[in-house]
Amino acid sequence: MFKDRDDAAHQLADRLKGYRDQHPLVLAIPRGAVPIGKIVARQIGGDFDVVLVRKLRAPFEPEVAIGSVAESGWTYIAPYAAAVGADQDYIAAEKQKQLATIHSRRVQYTPIHAPIDPQGRVVIVVDDGLATGATMMAALHSLRQHQPGKLVCAIPVASTDALQKIRPMADEVVCLQAPEDFQAVGQFYRHFPQVDDEEVIALLRA
Repeated sequence: MFKDRDDAAHQLADRLKGYRDQHPLVLAIPRGAVPIGKIVARQIGGDFDVVLVRKLRAPFEPEVAIGSVAESGWTYIAPYAAAVGADQDYIAAEKQKQLATIHSRRVQYTPIHAPIDPQGRVVIVVDDGLATGATMMAALHSLRQHQPGKLVCAIPVASTDALQKIRPMADEVVCLQAPEDFQAVGQFYRHFPQVDDEEVIALLRA
């Protein structure tokens, strides 16, 4: 159990301290991971930015991920998507909605500078936890196309199923906890408020 995102970030940074002399690029998945990524980057002497990906929501159950989409347009569709009512037309429409959100966030979050180039660098992708792993899969796939020197996935907590999915996509996975009774990311934080756009923008500018 983590007290809050700051607590998780400090514990994660401690596990990543071996990268301090490599000037890594720490990329957070908005919005929840941004406070964590900012602390991790500061603690290990890295650059900080966001990687924009979105989950694709199940019909009538927006909290359930049926896949994910990256800023590049690359899409992951979970094998159970059709079973929960997501046909091709639904997926196409949902993908366009989420790409529009990604575009809007890019304009909001990084109006002053372009995304930091990950090519040849140690890139550490941070989230506040993995339930299905869908958004992390999209982030890792998207970043791999930019030829990082090393691609690391770093999370405080994850389901064992999500870890199994993302391990082949990263060069290293750092996960503090992978409990068997995983139901939702929030159950492992005593204080787990929503992170809003204003907080994200403030952290990116700080």
